[in-house]
Amino acid sequence: QVQLVESGGDLVQPGGSLRLSCDASGLTLDYYAVTWFRQAPGKEREGISCKGRGDGSMFYADSVEGRFTISRDNFKNTVYLQMNSLTAEDTAVYYCAVDTDRRRCPTGWGTSKYWRSWGQGTQVTVSS
Repeated sequence: QVQLVESGGDLVQPGGSLRLSCDASGLTLDYYAVTWFRQAPGKEREGISCKGRGDGSMFYADSVEGRFTISRDNFKNTVYLQMNSLTAEDTAVYYCAVDTDRRRCPTGWGTSKYWRSWGQGTQVTVSS
């Protein structure tokens, strides 16, 4: 059974940084594409980054391009999301997601329907 657990969310000031973690069990994350989503209050869930299996291609939403970086630690079976230059617009619950049918990030990777396994989310709040 696939289980994903996000952590690292916190209250941070504008301009600050956070690193989120997505720990996996029940599968080897390096074999699959992994995505990060976020959902702000009253808004739809938004795909923000996707990384293909192994050293696969990485993709970012325009809203986070140049500020966020997705990476893996295969030894720990963990995927990270390094977030820099945070603004209030980044406030949301952040989720990681994977689908064992996907080795690459598909066209439309930022759409929830392409990913079957989700974590419970971690809250990021950016406020002074």
